[in-house]
This record gives sequence, C-alpha cells and structure tokens, in this order.
Amino acid sequence: MTQLPQFRRALLHPRYWPTWLGIALLYLIVLLPYPVLYWLGCGLGRLSRRFLGRRVAIARRNLQLCFPAMPEAEREAMIKHNFESVGMGLLETGMAWFWPDWRIRKWFQVSGLEHIEKAHAEKKGVLLVGIHFLTLELGARIFGIYNPGIGVYRPHNNALIDWLQTWGRMRSNKSMLDRKDLKGMIRALKQGDIIWYAPDHDYGPRASVFVPFFAVDEAATTKGSYVLIRTGQPAVIPFVPRRLPHGRGYEMVILPDVSDIPLNDERETAARMNKVVEDAVLMAPEQYMWLHRRFKTRPQGAAKLY
Repeated sequence: MTQLPQFRRALLHPRYWPTWLGIALLYLIVLLPYPVLYWLGCGLGRLSRRFLGRRVAIARRNLQLCFPAMPEAEREAMIKHNFESVGMGLLETGMAWFWPDWRIRKWFQVSGLEHIEKAHAEKKGVLLVGIHFLTLELGARIFGIYNPGIGVYRPHNNALIDWLQTWGRMRSNKSMLDRKDLKGMIRALKQGDIIWYAPDHDYGPRASVFVPFFAVDEAATTKGSYVLIRTGQPAVIPFVPRRLPHGRGYEMVILPDVSDIPLNDERETAARMNKVVEDAVLMAPEQYMWLHRRFKTRPQGAAKLY
C-alpha cells in the first residue's frame, strides 16, 4: 500500500527538467478562472484532434463497434466533443492535483452520498466503480473530499510523474494500491474501506474473460471483479463525474448499490459489470475515454478489430 510519497532529490536531475517545466506550466494555467479554463481546454482538445490522427481513428473505430446503428454524422459530432473532453481532461488533472478543496467544491454538485452512508451503516466495504471518463482525476478528488478511500492505479514509468500523481491523488484519499494487488484490495474491503476500482479497460488475455460490451460480443473483461466481489462482499457502487455544458461546472452522481451481481462464475460477473459500465457511459458518452484500444485483446483465432 502506497502512503504519502516522500520527495527525493533524484527528481531534480536534469532529465526531469522538461517534465518540471510542463508541471509548472500546468500549475500556472489552472490558476485561471474556470470559465477561461473551459474555453482553453475545449480549444486545446479541438487542436489536438488535428495532430492525434491515430487516436481519432481508434475513437472512431470504438464508436463504430459499440454503436453500429449510430448515424455517421452523429458519430463524427461525438468524436468532436470527445476530443474537446480530451483537452479538458488535461486541465482537469491539474485542477484535481493543485486546486484547494474550497475551489473544487465551488464547481461541483454532488448527489447520492446516501448510498455510501448506507453501506457504512451496514458495515460493508465499498467497491467504487470508477469508469474511465476523461474527468476521472477530478472525479476521484471530489469523491475523496466527501469520502476518503483507497485508489487503485498503475505506477507511472516516469518517476516524477508517479510521485506527482500519487501526491495529487492522496490530497483527498487515504492511500494507493497497485492494481495487481488483489489481496490488498480484498483486505481493505473486509476492513470496511472504499476501493476506487476501474473494470472497463483491456488488461490482456491472462487477466480477462470474453463477454459482451455494448455491441461487441467478445470484449476482454477483467476477472478481478469476480474475485473482489465474491471474497470481499462489498457494496458495489458506480459513480459518474460529468462535466456540465457551457462552463457551468460539474456534477458527481453516486448511483445505488448494484446488488444483483451474479457470482456463480467469472463470466457472469464480468458480463454484469460490463452492463454497469455501459449504463454509466451512457450518462455522458462524449466524456468517455474512447481513444483507448478497448478491444485490442481478442479470443484465439478471432480477427483483430483495429
């Protein structure tokens, strides 16, 4: 379990100076008023679309696979808004790491806290289903302000970014766990803690079963949900941090405990969890991380989708 990280002098080495410059620039930018940040972020996202052709192609392919009946004009409009969200996501990361609590609260509306209170009253741990929205860093920060929990993450390859993201995420949370540490997650759930958990990415063939996700019949989906829910017996509570239009701020919607998750086998559990993710994505589809190669892992012998 990762506690508050200690700064090391090695992070001042010249090889990190470009990263420090980027961090300083992000810090200064997020000091600006939020309406200005909204304008800048959306503009940055529109600009990035011109230079991230491969990511645009991945997003387009994901939307084709997940929503085959969606008209092309609607799909292209979704991609445009999605890349605006990509630009905002960068600035929202800085907001999550550097803004004080009062400023975070000022721009958020929060609903559904009673579902967390109910789980605590029943002496249950909480498996907080954190969908990979582009607002995820800011969403985790506001959730932690109200209910500090334990984040699940992959350590970053850049030591400075790893230190900074851990420091930033622990501003309003207790600690961090490596996503491979299932035993640590189960132990925390049994102790009544909140575990921030994202089951919606492709983690490779060894860690996955193949079940439907939107219109894709065989999407690689983590087996971890089965182990965590069956062993930890938590409340399974999704939450959606979504950006409001026209620079009006954000709302965090905490949904009720998903109490009907089957635990007979890994496939049934994974399929139900994918449906939980689908329902959450549809609450803000243009803000989901469509530029990730969600379907890169395929069943043996199946055609590649990218």
